[in-house]
Amino acid sequence: MSKPERIHTALQILQPQHLELQDESHTHAKGYESHYKVVLVSPLFIGLNSLKRHQQVYAAMGELMKEIHALAIHTYTPEEWAELGSAPASPACGGSRK
Repeated sequence: MSKPERIHTALQILQPQHLELQDESHTHAKGYESHYKVVLVSPLFIGLNSLKRHQQVYAAMGELMKEIHALAIHTYTPEEWAELGSAPASPACGGSRK
């Protein structure tokens, strides 16, 4: 199973209503499958601040986090996603290629 497939599978525990996973490694100097962006919409995030939401994502990822240099996380409740409909671009990595 590829790393993106493993990430997607791991995040299913958060009952996503919408899940986007983008490999952004090509824009960074750390190499193949090192930088990802996840956009996750789940009712489990209702009533949680962004720190608690991110902690849930990290917990779901578990040991996979050791295989990733950077993970841009964008978490939304279904209501927030219905209002916004998209996530912001990921920040540039300090090791970015120019």
